[in-house]
Amino acid sequence: MAVATVASRYAKSLLDLAKEQNVLEETHIDMLFFRDTLSKNRQLGLILQNPIVRAEKKNAIVEQVFASRFKPLTMAFFKIIARKNREAIIGDIASEFIAQYDRLKGVQRATVITTVPLTEDQRTSFKNMVTKLAGSKSVELEEKVDSKLIGGYVLRVGDRQIDGSIRNQLNEMRMALLS
Repeated sequence: MAVATVASRYAKSLLDLAKEQNVLEETHIDMLFFRDTLSKNRQLGLILQNPIVRAEKKNAIVEQVFASRFKPLTMAFFKIIARKNREAIIGDIASEFIAQYDRLKGVQRATVITTVPLTEDQRTSFKNMVTKLAGSKSVELEEKVDSKLIGGYVLRVGDRQIDGSIRNQLNEMRMALLS
């Protein structure tokens, strides 16, 4: 079975259980923290994905690192994942949980890349643009700065990308002149 399918099923199970026990928000915070920790600590991700490292060792590492930070439901879920030998996809499960939570709450995540940090007016403008584009209730906007754009912006919403950068416009003019 494909990793995405398995991760989706585990994430849905955790989401349903968290709703049932009225700890959905806390579980969401735990999963955000776990995903961010995995993205910042490459070695932890590699250990969890390594089939040579025994499941008991992986479980002990997760418990040692996260037990004081996570709610009991999240830790119990991680123990089940370890027992089922699914530690290699725990990052995928966390990401899928966050995506399912966002869909449940009507949140649309978007990334905007600019050459300079956004002002409050620009931030509001981009959020309004994403709301119109995606038809969502609320928008979580991730902001990145990239000086290679020269000017303008790149907005990513789901699998869509709006490239309003000067670099892109110069590339388009160059291609038009070459053809």
